[in-house]
Amino acid sequence: MEAPASNLSSSIGFRFRLREIVRAPLLAFLEHSGIIFNAQSQAVLSSDLEMHHEDPFADEVSIRIMGGVEEDAVADGDEQADDFRIEEGVNGVDEQTPSPSLNNNRYDIQNLAHWIEQILPFSLLLLVVLIRQHLQGFFGTIWISAVLFKSNDILQKQTALKGERKFLVLVSITVIFMLHVVFVYWWYQDDNLMYPLILLPPKSTPQFWHALFIILVNDSMARQAAMVFKCLLLMYYKNTGGHNYRKQGQMLTLVEYMLLLYRTLLPTPVWYQFFVNKEYGSFFSSVTTGLYLTFKLTSVIQKVRLLFAALRALSHKELHYGLSASSEQVTAAGDLCAICQEKLRSPIVLQCKHIFCEECVSEWFDQERTCPLCRALVKPADFKSYSDGSTSLFFQFF
Repeated sequence: MEAPASNLSSSIGFRFRLREIVRAPLLAFLEHSGIIFNAQSQAVLSSDLEMHHEDPFADEVSIRIMGGVEEDAVADGDEQADDFRIEEGVNGVDEQTPSPSLNNNRYDIQNLAHWIEQILPFSLLLLVVLIRQHLQGFFGTIWISAVLFKSNDILQKQTALKGERKFLVLVSITVIFMLHVVFVYWWYQDDNLMYPLILLPPKSTPQFWHALFIILVNDSMARQAAMVFKCLLLMYYKNTGGHNYRKQGQMLTLVEYMLLLYRTLLPTPVWYQFFVNKEYGSFFSSVTTGLYLTFKLTSVIQKVRLLFAALRALSHKELHYGLSASSEQVTAAGDLCAICQEKLRSPIVLQCKHIFCEECVSEWFDQERTCPLCRALVKPADFKSYSDGSTSLFFQFF
């Protein structure tokens, strides 16, 4: 007869711990969002702690023998306390009695915590089943994302090395990136990946999860292929002067904006094939397809404008943040760059009249938009620069 009692106590203890784990972050979220006040939540927590944590000395009895003087003092104190309680009742102020709104909030919080306690295990179970149904796609997505993030970090480090980067290392990185792209498309050769890659609809209408998978893989592999091209640019501009480093940064930025435009168009054939499905009715399919193409057109126009801005920056001889300094200006400035503390190379004079090496100030403006000396605000560029070799890591799902 003791075994069922022990099982019951263990199940009650497990439920109590799970409820406490769920209730604490829930109350913190509701306090932060302003749904309940801090004093009310403190009252709820204190009442719950009093319910579940009993005083180990509650059963002890304390006996004190008092004399006549002490009895009179205690009696007088009791009469004063009674008078004070009567005055509080008359004035309508009683801090010890909880208000009805506090009780209602406490009841709602307990019901919500109980509901979350019941629904959370079932939600986790559904997540496990979903992962099991798409096990290959799930782990493939994790692998592709991890390789993409690591490749972006490697490319940024190689770009920052400038003249110190090794040609053999660049060749090795390029080959590894290319092999990874070929391996992924060989592994998923039966998943309708190639047609959307050349902006054609898939052979058949994909399901929702399969459509997301196609878009994610193609989006990741497009960025990996762009990294291969950026490595080739780094090989070309290896061990060159400051002017070529600026041109290298402009070319890297142009490649990135071309990639962003292509990635914006990449999901279009997949979602077009998904929305044009006639199973839900021709009118519904036409409306959803038209709305999606309208939203997509707005995004495409924005990316085209950014691409033209990158082309203008590449074609202009003068920089957007300054002009090429004359020999008189260089002589007046002492022919010394304040950033690298060396002789000026391809000097650039800013709007605030300070002169720096073109390579130094270009690298500075990749991180800051102020003059290195006087901190004067320099006119920002019309677009974000990707001259550090970075690639946008946000997935283009729609």
